[in-house]
Amino acid sequence: MKTCKKIIAIALVLMLAMAVMAPSAFAADYPSKGIYMICPWGAGGGTDSCLRAFCAALDKQLGQTTTVDNLTGASGVIGHEAIADAEPDGYTMGMITWEISSYLPQDMSEYTYENYIPVCRVNTDAAAITVNTKWAEENGVTDLDSFVTYCKDHPGEVTMGGSSAGSVWHVGGGYLMNEAGIEIQMITYQDGAASAAKAAAQGEITGVTISAAEARSFVESGDLTMLGIMSTERNSVFPDVPTCQEQGYDCVWGTWRGIALPLGVDDEIVETVGAACAAAVEDPDFIEFMANAGQTISYLNSEDFTEFLAQEEENVPLAMVSVGLIEEEEAA
Repeated sequence: MKTCKKIIAIALVLMLAMAVMAPSAFAADYPSKGIYMICPWGAGGGTDSCLRAFCAALDKQLGQTTTVDNLTGASGVIGHEAIADAEPDGYTMGMITWEISSYLPQDMSEYTYENYIPVCRVNTDAAAITVNTKWAEENGVTDLDSFVTYCKDHPGEVTMGGSSAGSVWHVGGGYLMNEAGIEIQMITYQDGAASAAKAAAQGEITGVTISAAEARSFVESGDLTMLGIMSTERNSVFPDVPTCQEQGYDCVWGTWRGIALPLGVDDEIVETVGAACAAAVEDPDFIEFMANAGQTISYLNSEDFTEFLAQEEENVPLAMVSVGLIEEEEAA
């Protein structure tokens, strides 16, 4: 009987020791199999194309194959929640986007950036302030300053399209109002930014606060005039269009995309993934793809990405108030 008790005691000690050692041993072998990558948005869209190109570069760094799965629905909520709820073993991660900052204020989900380990920001796609060319010529609007002046002289008269209600481009109009101290009407287009751009080109509305890429064809045709890019850097496709900051307005707004892991992943694995991501954004094939797609690589490491997300959680609700999506007390 004593011998049996000793064997049981030794077995328990060994089991406890293995439990303590297992995470480190597991992390040392990581990754030993393929990665499952969740995309909250549909195949062929901007997020999907960016993520697939990034994963091709990431595979070179990790030495494993990454499989992208589009878990769509509920304005991205399904995919975002699936990333946070995944097994924290490092083999499931995903691309989170701007919308994660908008769910809680609209009671769409209780999840925020704090439900993830932000690994890195990969990309940003800045909004651009673009107006109907004929309207601009008739009203002496040549740059952002003259646009703001006109808006202040004609409060509530200017109409700007910003895609569907609650979208990043719709809320971007509210952010512009806050930063420039103006009042404009935001007109929504449920079928997307393309319809808003067309309406602005035809003079049905004054302009749009959508991405430069989405306004590109009408700018090149001369129907629309781009006044400013809401970014810290000029757009490579429109190098002659100054940023809002260059023109004296601290308007930095746009969608963003980044890689995140669920909470609870081993620190060593997080470091391994972070290092691989940092190298992936430098991959020549990825750089070429993003340039051809007109998408900006805007890498932030885990610490800086986390700070960025915290600031987004403050900025987004305030902008949503400006376009009437939520009440002011809900933004507090």
